[in-house]
Amino acid sequence: MKKMLFTLMAGLMLAAFAPGAMSCTIIAVGRKASKDGSVIVSQTDCGDNSRFKVMHGRKYPKGAMAPVYWGLQNVRQPLDSMGEIIGYIPQAEQTYTYIRSAYSHINEHQLAIAESTMSQRAELKIKREESKQIITIEQAMIFALERCKTSREAVDLITHLVDTYGFLPSCIDESECLAIGDPNEVWILEVFSTGPGWDPGSREPGAIWAARRLPDDHATLVPNWSIIGEIDVNDSENYLVSSNYMSKAIEHGWYDPLSGKPFIWKDVYSPVPREWATSRFWLFYSKYAPELKDIPDRSLKSPFDTQNPYIQYVEPLSIYPFSCKPAEKIGVQDVMALQRSTFEGTIYDMSKHPAYYIPDGKGNIKYSDLATPFPTTSMRELLGITWRRNVARGGYGMICQLRSWLPNEIGGIYWIYVDNQVVSPYLPVYCGVQDMPASYKLYDPDNFDDASAKWTFDEVDNLLYLNWQQGFKLVKEERERLEASFFDEIQREEASLVKYLKENRRKALQTINAKVDERAARNVETYRELRRKLLTKYTNNKQGINFQ
Repeated sequence: MKKMLFTLMAGLMLAAFAPGAMSCTIIAVGRKASKDGSVIVSQTDCGDNSRFKVMHGRKYPKGAMAPVYWGLQNVRQPLDSMGEIIGYIPQAEQTYTYIRSAYSHINEHQLAIAESTMSQRAELKIKREESKQIITIEQAMIFALERCKTSREAVDLITHLVDTYGFLPSCIDESECLAIGDPNEVWILEVFSTGPGWDPGSREPGAIWAARRLPDDHATLVPNWSIIGEIDVNDSENYLVSSNYMSKAIEHGWYDPLSGKPFIWKDVYSPVPREWATSRFWLFYSKYAPELKDIPDRSLKSPFDTQNPYIQYVEPLSIYPFSCKPAEKIGVQDVMALQRSTFEGTIYDMSKHPAYYIPDGKGNIKYSDLATPFPTTSMRELLGITWRRNVARGGYGMICQLRSWLPNEIGGIYWIYVDNQVVSPYLPVYCGVQDMPASYKLYDPDNFDDASAKWTFDEVDNLLYLNWQQGFKLVKEERERLEASFFDEIQREEASLVKYLKENRRKALQTINAKVDERAARNVETYRELRRKLLTKYTNNKQGINFQ
């Protein structure tokens, strides 16, 4: 019995803490729903391998084969290594330039892809060691960025790859969702496994998938959960499906076509929803579609509300649509704010746990300066804090801002953060960049390196635990100052860069690179100064350790 319990606990811990597991939030905005007319595709917590490298397009001889890799997310392999080769597919004669990381997001043509792992039924899960499927979602993203210019082209390529070579889950055997955008439109593609026993020689699809186009005046969020509902297979302008999209459900007894009930994709292929998904659905739609019926009130009225199960309603996912026309248009800064959400002011806010309210020595209660929305495991164990899934979580993440009215080289801006986005600044990277800043190429989780941007931001993040409430005010002020300067500079320099690209593209690209390098250096130097300020101001020598 003890052995069984230990095995169960180990399995649950592995599932909960596997790199990138159930942690990525997608936010996608159509061009008519955004404040400036851009298409926005974004993703938080993109995994451990937060090193960025520009992979330049190449020409290949006719008949060449492209390797398929396992281990693209492995941060402990050299930057130039792609991982273990597990198969081959025909190579394109010409590939495009893209920026590589654990999940590669953008290419030179302003094609952008965001990822969010989803849950799937146990019967659909497969094990790599026992299966013949070879296409992971991160490998499919790379192939699309190398070979496609538009989102529709990318959907067609990725679905062809998973149909032909089989979808291989790389995140705890779960399904995947992609938001695939270009300067004109966004497609949402959801991919589920077929279950054990698939063989490429069977001519059966190697995945179950469905794709739906995001209306241009809509926005959506994917919180590690399926969002596609009813599917109109006759509307190929807005829906695409695998040939087995319904037959697999009928085969498993999950849907009866004679029942007279509609086929609801997300209900058929997803298991019972969990709070870490419903909470993020609620966060997005309560702000941008407040007119929806039956959205619960989760505002925090007392610290004890965080612990009171009687006010924590569990709503059905059916109340949330595929997308919505937002009550107010959404800009890049709004997406940043959503990505940084720790559910402040709600019953999910971990910084408002009752344990942080302590006696002030005068017969009253005060709020501790140590209160943080990111309590460590040890803090949660000591204080009895219930863990809640924030949108902000760490790792790294991005926002792709895609603009049709500008040349691709500067039309696409890849806003990236590394480490904790609540603490760290975003860095704007034009998609015409030819090389990434050195500090954003470096990260070894096992060895501190002062030249690494992520280690610099992580050091500031750690110093905040000396006095989170007061220290974060300093950090937030500097973070907002940096980002405001970036937005202002980009607006002022775009006209001259457009002109420069027409006159001398090579020198214009050098200028673009210099600007990205300078802004990266500004981020790192600002945070090196911040760590000095935080340590000086909140050193433990001033924390009452020698109190008599």
